[in-house]
Amino acid sequence: MKVKQISVFLENKSGRLAMLTKTLAQKNINIRALSIADTTDFGILRLIVDRPDEAYQVLKEAGFTASETNVIGVQIPDCPGGLAQIMEVLAEAHINIEYLYALPEKPVDQALVIFRVERVDDAIIALQEAGITVLSGEEVYGL
Repeated sequence: MKVKQISVFLENKSGRLAMLTKTLAQKNINIRALSIADTTDFGILRLIVDRPDEAYQVLKEAGFTASETNVIGVQIPDCPGGLAQIMEVLAEAHINIEYLYALPEKPVDQALVIFRVERVDDAIIALQEAGITVLSGEEVYGL
């Protein structure tokens, strides 16, 4: 139920993100979701791709500073309170959320959200016990 996310350190310079996306495109690796957090000097790009192991190797070989992180892909009802329900389950399990972002594609009436939490395995158990759909890596990569 874990999803591999690739995090890439990028200098905040013109063309750096273009170089990264071109590198992945040349290997026919599809970006499924992304998030970027930046400062004046650098950014951290977080990626979900269709072939994470290959993408990680390709980026490292191209000279990018990259790491792999396990995250969780959660299917949430796309309605008022849908996200609040997930937050409540994680809060009751005393699991801290480090960050989250949404995937652009979704089934009808559902939202797909990527969560980075401090205790991934415990979060998966808590969410599943609450009847919440946690997607496998293959399900997320195939969207």
